[in-house]
Amino acid sequence: MRARRLLALSALGIAAAGVVATLRGGARPTVGAAVSADPTRQDTASEALARAYINALISHDPSAVRFAPDATRVEAGLKTGFSGPQMTRDLRRGPQYRVIQGVRDLVMSESGDVVSTRYLLDAGIGGTRLMTVSIDETFEISDGAIRRVVARIRPKSLL
Repeated sequence: MRARRLLALSALGIAAAGVVATLRGGARPTVGAAVSADPTRQDTASEALARAYINALISHDPSAVRFAPDATRVEAGLKTGFSGPQMTRDLRRGPQYRVIQGVRDLVMSESGDVVSTRYLLDAGIGGTRLMTVSIDETFEISDGAIRRVVARIRPKSLL
C-alpha cells in the first residue's frame, strides 16, 4: 500500500512538473545508453551486467540482464523487486521506468561480488526533462546473475 502511494505521489509530481516545463519550454532529454564518466575504461564481466541493467532502464529491453530467480531490489528502503522474472517484466513494461530519458556520468567499481555504481538519471515526459536524480546503486552478483540491487536516490535538480 505504501509503495503504491509513493508511486502515485511520484507520478503526480512528475505530471505537475511537466506542466511547468511545458510552459517554460523545457530542456532536451539525454537519450541513449548509459554514458560513463570515463569512456576509455573497460568493464569487468560483473560491471557489464550492472551496465546492462542500467541500460535496460532506458531502453526497456532487459534481454542482456541476467537475474537470479530469487533476485530482489530495494529502493529508498522499500522492497520494489521480489523476483528475477518480476524485475525483468518491470524493466520491460514498468510505468516507473517509462519516464527515464537518460543516464550520464556513470562511475562503477567492483569489490568481490559487489558492483557499486553512481550516476545521474534524467527523467521527464514527451522529450522534456523534468528532473535529474543522483543514484547510488549496488549490485550483488554471483554465478553471472544479479541477486540483489539496492538503490539510494537523491534529487539533484528540477527542470
